[in-house]
Formats: sequence, C-alpha cells, structure tokens
Amino acid sequence: QVQLVESGGGPVQAGDSLRLSCAASGRTNAMGWFRQVPGKEREFVASISRSGETAYYSDSVKGRFIISRDNAQNAVYLQMNNLKPEDTAVYYCAVRKSLYAYTYSTGYDYWGQGTQVTVSS
Repeated sequence: QVQLVESGGGPVQAGDSLRLSCAASGRTNAMGWFRQVPGKEREFVASISRSGETAYYSDSVKGRFIISRDNAQNAVYLQMNNLKPEDTAVYYCAVRKSLYAYTYSTGYDYWGQGTQVTVSS
C-alpha cells in the first residue's frame, strides 16, 4: 500500500502559476495527476514514467503544465503555468504498479486525497 499526500493547491488569479507536490510513502513506479470538478468525471492531466523519460499531457494543459519527479524523494510535481479559470478543480496524485505512464484513471492503483486549485478571472 502506497500513501500519497498532495500539497500546493490554493486560490490564484488567471495567468498565475502554482506548483503541486505529491509525496509518496514509498517507492513508486509511474505516476500521474488527475483533476475533478463536481458533477464531472475525473480527468487526466499528466503522467510520467518511473524513469521520467516519458510524459503525457492532456491537450487542455499541454504547453502550460509540466510534470516531473524526484525518485530519491518519492515525489512527483506538477508545475502549472498560465492558469485559467477552467483549470479550477481538485487535483489528485496517483500511482501505478506499472513502470509506464498511462492516461486512464483505471490504470492507477493508489490515489491521494486531492488538493483544491481555484483560478479566478
């Protein structure tokens, strides 16, 4: 069992930047970030392989968000730049048992509790 704790969320203005962090209780393989707003399904944001060599992004965040990881710290990060009101959501960190990045939530085995990001215009 891997426990995940997200941090770094909060209220910001459109155009601002935020860096989300996710600390894992142990070694992790591929990791990802998802987000969810009330009444909608959880949405893929970004994923990174164990090695860090492969990363995937949703079209809505490509070019603005960057996922990275520090395996020595068992952590993954999401640098969010040029935030937009439509980025407002609860952001969740997730871990796969597989080494490989993946874009579907069903492929993840452990989830954090989420951190709220609110972007005002």
